[in-house]
Amino acid sequence: MFALLASPTGILALFSFFFVGALGSLLTRKYDTLANAWSSTLAIMGCIWGLLVASAVMLSGATVSFGVGRAVLPILVISFHSDMLSAFFIFLISLIGLLCSVYGIGYIKHYYGKYDIGVLGFFYNVFILGILLVVTAGNGMFFLIGWEVMSVASYFLIVYDRHEHDNVKAGFLYLVMTYIGTTFIVVSFLLLYKYTHSFDFEVIKHSIALVPASVKNAVFVLATIGFGIKAGIVPLHIWLPTAHPAAPSHVSAFLSGVMIKVGIFMMIRLFLDVLQPIPLWWGAVVLMTGAISSLLGVLYALTEHDIKRLLAYHSIENIGIILLGLGSSLIFTSLHMLPLALLSLVAALFHTLNHAIFKSLLFLSAGSAINQVHTRNMEKYGGLIKYMPYTAFFFLVGSMAISALPPFNGFFSEWMTYQSLFQGIMLSDISIRWMFISAAGALTFTGGLALACFVKAFGIMFLARPRSAEVSHAKESSLSLLIGMGSLAALSLLFGVFSGRVVLLLEKIARGFTIFQSTESYITISNSQAISVNNGFASISGVTFLGIFILLLAVVGIVVRFGVYRRQQLRVGATWDCGTDLAPRMEITATGFAQSIVLIFKGILKPSIQHEIEYQDSETRYLPKSRTVILGIGDVYQSYFYQPLRKIVTLLSLRTKHIQSGNVNTYISYIFIALVIALLTIL
Repeated sequence: MFALLASPTGILALFSFFFVGALGSLLTRKYDTLANAWSSTLAIMGCIWGLLVASAVMLSGATVSFGVGRAVLPILVISFHSDMLSAFFIFLISLIGLLCSVYGIGYIKHYYGKYDIGVLGFFYNVFILGILLVVTAGNGMFFLIGWEVMSVASYFLIVYDRHEHDNVKAGFLYLVMTYIGTTFIVVSFLLLYKYTHSFDFEVIKHSIALVPASVKNAVFVLATIGFGIKAGIVPLHIWLPTAHPAAPSHVSAFLSGVMIKVGIFMMIRLFLDVLQPIPLWWGAVVLMTGAISSLLGVLYALTEHDIKRLLAYHSIENIGIILLGLGSSLIFTSLHMLPLALLSLVAALFHTLNHAIFKSLLFLSAGSAINQVHTRNMEKYGGLIKYMPYTAFFFLVGSMAISALPPFNGFFSEWMTYQSLFQGIMLSDISIRWMFISAAGALTFTGGLALACFVKAFGIMFLARPRSAEVSHAKESSLSLLIGMGSLAALSLLFGVFSGRVVLLLEKIARGFTIFQSTESYITISNSQAISVNNGFASISGVTFLGIFILLLAVVGIVVRFGVYRRQQLRVGATWDCGTDLAPRMEITATGFAQSIVLIFKGILKPSIQHEIEYQDSETRYLPKSRTVILGIGDVYQSYFYQPLRKIVTLLSLRTKHIQSGNVNTYISYIFIALVIALLTIL
């Protein structure tokens, strides 16, 4: 059985589950319940099989490479390649896909009679299939086919709720940015093909010496832009805050937790495996990009009132944290400090895994609340913990994990990222040292702001009094939704407490790269699951943190139960309200909570205030009927990057439209000139 899983048969069987699930969803589309059951069941079965396949490959260390058939053109050969890195991402896709699919069984029911459930099931299964094709493709052209399948399917999932005009606009922006990114990726592959005469990644890897340094640099820039758009790095992220909230919540969780990691997967594959050796400035670019993305992502998240947009911005932040680890690994690789490069790569992979878990948990929890309150505006919530206690608890766990609070998993991967940055700060070169100091400072700011952001999110949504009538009618989520959320919450704790075991496995995965196969390890795991870095430079234990956490809870419980209540008589009564009735308007708002931080960073966020006053009539303008103050946040990347870019494109379009003369002979001349240029380029 083990050999069957880690074989071509096991890989092809994995794809077949989602293919059958997609096909069956279309065939049963007239029956909502049957279509939901079919698509969810096949997706669950496929994800379980994917977990088994990925585990078999990772535990055995095997590499599964094979081709299916042979196309008319050799460059279009369908080839698969699954090594340790691919298996890790198959595991990630399958794990999140499994729990999102379980959640979706109950969540999709509110679409019954409103939209075609079979279509949703079709694109959901095709979407997962496309991501699996991307991470197992061994050929550049076949990779682009999987990339296209993933992109198109995710577009239709984003615009699934097409009655909302904003969702359609979000889908269009996503599609435009996706194809811009695909263009950059295609050009980078074509440059490599020109010198290696192959699209096969293994052939390119062994022929990389034939590629001039200038061309490798161009490939790096093109690939960083192309895959950076999909990953959502600043300033290429403009599609992400609109697209992720538009999709159904279990799809949003998959988009944020898994799909954007495909860009990270290909960056790791190209920069640490295929294009080696690399220059130092590549790592510096990735490191600084990560620092900027993490800081700006959390700043814009803090200003949001839309809970799903807030979570989407935090995806940008966490992609930045992952890039801090990857950038450190690239810098250490260029400096031939391979043990530190291995440590940094493990930190990046660990946060990739952890972010997928706690971000999916947060999106699913937010989706459950939205399903009951029917709005994404946090200002309309309040007091939801009384009506949805389990959902509130799961959201709290996710909030603690993403805020890097022990003993949950987010703390340990960020701790390892800090260790990789601290090792860079200890380097003798002052220019490199300052890059690492800046990155560590950005990560410190990011951690503090993330904690403030989720204090706001949890407090505004679940605590205090209801701010709308819908909250008072909310009910706890159904069983399938609770299973999906509860499983992710449990994993957030388990992957933190047993982080030592996880790190050992991730180090084994990282050693699958040629450059790390004989590298000394700077990571030591004790029998008590304590992680030690660089011969005792720093150490940490998940089990110890769990014990401290339980002890603190016990002490607080004892003090409250036996210390406070025994000395005081508990009396329940109305709160003193200055002679007025308590109302939701007296509660602190999300805007008020974040206002002080917004003012601190006003140079970046560009806050604005707009006053709207409604008067009784034109003759009583000194007696206003109502007064409204609207606070707005300016987008620095829109103002200084996209708007100038749009003006340039518009100007060039106006200049070049004159070549469209309407004369057929002129158009034939254009084609002839293009062919001559193409032939000269090839020669």
